[in-house]
Amino acid sequence: MSDLTELFSWTCPRCDGKTKGFEVIELIVDIQHCLQAYVGVAKDLNAVVIAFRGTQEHSIQNWVEDLYWKQHDINYPGMPGAMVHRGFYYAYHNTTIRPGILDAVIRAKDLYGDINVMVTGHSMGGAMASFCGLDLVVNHEARNVQVLTFGQPRIGNAVFASYYSDRVPNTIRITNGHDIVPHLPPYYSRFPQKTYHHFPREVWLYNIGFGSLVYQVEKVCDSSGEDPSCSRNICGQLMRVRLCRSVTGNSLADHLVYYGVGLMAETWGSCKIVMDARLKEYGGEDVKGNLIVSRNLSASALRLPSDSDAKNNFS
Repeated sequence: MSDLTELFSWTCPRCDGKTKGFEVIELIVDIQHCLQAYVGVAKDLNAVVIAFRGTQEHSIQNWVEDLYWKQHDINYPGMPGAMVHRGFYYAYHNTTIRPGILDAVIRAKDLYGDINVMVTGHSMGGAMASFCGLDLVVNHEARNVQVLTFGQPRIGNAVFASYYSDRVPNTIRITNGHDIVPHLPPYYSRFPQKTYHHFPREVWLYNIGFGSLVYQVEKVCDSSGEDPSCSRNICGQLMRVRLCRSVTGNSLADHLVYYGVGLMAETWGSCKIVMDARLKEYGGEDVKGNLIVSRNLSASALRLPSDSDAKNNFS
């Protein structure tokens, strides 16, 4: 990021005016785990928006292979029988990301009142967004929490999915075409209670038509989380012919573009945002190099939150 003004006014070239009225409150960069998240307020939506960066596309192939073979489960606290993926759980709960987000949400609500909270993310960022939404509801009694993810992998078993859907019912998972990531870790229909299981509700994007007449359809799926007529498999009426179409979910290309927006870095770099020396003037690092930069909502200056700012629940 070449200009701090662009960073906090959200006027970067790729934004192109699409985020008018969005005020960035906090930027959190966990350099040790290469994780990033924004917290801001969208005035047109009257909502706090929490956005998690996804997996960098240059490491997705190895990440996908890990999800196929490394099934690391842990118990989710306070939910008997609920098992979740250790890596995704720790990425949110055991890094710099969580305390930075909680502090920013508290400060935003202090200024703007009890407005909605919208949590979003792509790929691994979608997994973290889901844990964040659940955390806000269960551990911090937040109300009006909405979660919207793109290309999100499965993060827990069927018991966890049931708990999640009860507590965060206003959740939508967007799945694009044959995107491979939402099919990981694998779902085994013969062992529905033991396998990884999506929570609802999925919206599946797929194309119909031929040649230049192709257009995208949004299919709202059922409340099971694993609707067999959606991204797992579709039987539809296309061109007046009954077509049963199996979706193998094997496309990385479908994972990197949603609604025509490329969700990838323009150039390759490793958490390069913290390499700008000017950014450090407005923030600070812990001993591991992790960075939190935040805006003082009562003034135009930026400040680094102190330890006394961190709170564990919402007022």
